[in-house]
Amino acid sequence: MDAAIEKSAMRKIYLRLLPFAILSYFLAYIDRINVSFAGLTMRGDLDMSATAFGFAAGTFYWGYFIFEVPSNIAMEKVGARLWIARIMITWGILAGLTALVVGPTSFSVLRFLLGAAEAGFFPGIVLYFTYWFPSYHHARIVSGFLVGLPIAVAAGAPISTALLGLDGLFGLRGWQIMYIAEAIPTIVIGILTLFWLTDRPEQAKFLTADERTWLATKLAAERRAKEAIRTFSVWQGMFDPKVLLLSLNYLGIVTASLGMLIFIPQIIKSLGTFSNMTVGWLTMIPYICGGISLVVWGRVSDKMNERRWNLLAACVVSTAGLVMAGLTMGTWWALVGMSIAAIGFYGSKGPFWAMPPMFLTGTAAAAVIAWINSIGNLGGFFGPWYVGVMKDATGSYAGGLYGLALLGLIASFVCAFFLHIPDPASRVGRLVPSQQTK
Repeated sequence: MDAAIEKSAMRKIYLRLLPFAILSYFLAYIDRINVSFAGLTMRGDLDMSATAFGFAAGTFYWGYFIFEVPSNIAMEKVGARLWIARIMITWGILAGLTALVVGPTSFSVLRFLLGAAEAGFFPGIVLYFTYWFPSYHHARIVSGFLVGLPIAVAAGAPISTALLGLDGLFGLRGWQIMYIAEAIPTIVIGILTLFWLTDRPEQAKFLTADERTWLATKLAAERRAKEAIRTFSVWQGMFDPKVLLLSLNYLGIVTASLGMLIFIPQIIKSLGTFSNMTVGWLTMIPYICGGISLVVWGRVSDKMNERRWNLLAACVVSTAGLVMAGLTMGTWWALVGMSIAAIGFYGSKGPFWAMPPMFLTGTAAAAVIAWINSIGNLGGFFGPWYVGVMKDATGSYAGGLYGLALLGLIASFVCAFFLHIPDPASRVGRLVPSQQTK
């Protein structure tokens, strides 16, 4: 009886929450990384060096860092429905206002404000999933949610470059049209969020009474198993050694990932004489590979009920891909290397984000998930800035990619030697894999 109830409940929850999560993260990443495509013409229009562009683009992550933890704690207090809607509406407005920037300073300010507005969205969704999914679903649901990221880059590449081609329409530059056009859907979905999300399973009208009871009982049992070992306050959780090591690992992954991401269109452009549209299509290749890896690696991690060694393997793959890209810079093999790196970057996401809920609950989980993400996302500032500096200093992107590879190696080292985190919830009764919701 419980098996049938679980199968029915989880199917409904996946269908209710996962498409929304993918769509919203798709829009988040479109509004976050369209700057990489804008850079193809925006740098020239605003007379910005690669260093200035990388610095300004990266200020987004300082806003994210400062406001991430307060945002997630606020969501825990006021509810996901209202808070996620607020986040999406404000970031959509600011993303559109980026069309008004006139130089490096105004661009930096708008990027910082955009980061502040979006802060808490990703960790908020990860936290929200812990309200709805037992632990043995965590890697696959996070991987499923994050598939919106490579889809955003892959689909957003030709969309963004096509919008760049509308230069002169309404008297605007192509990059201005792109920022405005891609911001509007975010505002619309943010408003619809108020009518679609439900804060907690106990309020879910789309579940039957038996399904709500089963889920509440299951999640309560997992929570008791974790809290029987230790209950963390917010501050204890944020400065626990396991949390700091997870943060260090994630900082390495994100710095390497976003350092590559922001400059991929410009790296591809340097390989030959291509139109912006062709660059957009070619940019899809690494992120199609990353999207496949994200889904497959998350399911493998859940099926194995193992996180640490899956994470290590992904870190090693990303490091190898970056080294290959650096060694072959100027040839098409560099694109192959960046595709391998993307497989590792996105394969790491599911196993990694399944780890914090293994030992954290409640407000401490809300704060810590945001804390880890905010520290990691500082890499979104340092990575692009470093690659820009190396490009201006050496005339090549290779040196930047080697530095990013070193950070991937450090993340691998941390995972291999320090990230042993037992999962108390694994001792709570669960269905065998053949009975789980597919």
